[in-house]
Amino acid sequence: MSFFGKNIRKIRSVKTLSQQAFAELFDLKRGTLGAYEEGRSEPKIETIITIANYFSIPIDDLLTRELTVNELLKFKSSLTEQFEVVATERFPSIPCITDTNASDYVQFCEKESFIDDMVSLALPVESEAELRGYVIQSLEMSNQDQGLFPKDLVIGERVKPTKLDKLRRGEMVLVVTKSQLILRRLYLQGDVLVLRADHKNVQEITINRTDVCELWRIIAVFQKRVPEVTNGIEEKLLKLEEEFAKLRGRI
Repeated sequence: MSFFGKNIRKIRSVKTLSQQAFAELFDLKRGTLGAYEEGRSEPKIETIITIANYFSIPIDDLLTRELTVNELLKFKSSLTEQFEVVATERFPSIPCITDTNASDYVQFCEKESFIDDMVSLALPVESEAELRGYVIQSLEMSNQDQGLFPKDLVIGERVKPTKLDKLRRGEMVLVVTKSQLILRRLYLQGDVLVLRADHKNVQEITINRTDVCELWRIIAVFQKRVPEVTNGIEEKLLKLEEEFAKLRGRI
């Protein structure tokens, strides 16, 4: 099995190149490049040599193992040499599910070409796993004035179906089925996933393990609201006033 497709897709992500831009660099059609990335066809040896030389990547590494982002950042290319700039650090590019593409994501999440065309975010999230962003669209994960609200953003890392048992009870996850996206807290009961919201008026959802198309463990949250900074004095004074009021009522 060749890792060429996965590696060139990762190269594009690191170099922030679209499929069209990458294809034009090497006189390829976008559809041809997409076929390489999805593993539906293999390139000619001349193409492999050209791409490997362009990015100064050993051909053996390009074909026989999946390269890490850190490794790719160390490789130079004419894109950086032209401006004498060496990339020292870059945030990972994270495809993001929004209210605009959410319904299409449920239908096309397995198509790499669809993922490539999604809006992407560059955020300071450290993970070697595949990442996905999700913009909150409801109040299901809120509790009074706490928790997650619409327009907040969560970042999840992909969990394989065989690894679900290693998740902690109550971890927040984004579950993708063939018909819906579900952001809840996960409780496993054998082959059944119990998904509970933080909002007390929202009923839990149960689905079978076999109904899960994708599952993303939430590892980071970015809130649209600026959190209030308080030293707790106001809350303590309020509690004291309530206690005094109770005492006066007993006298």
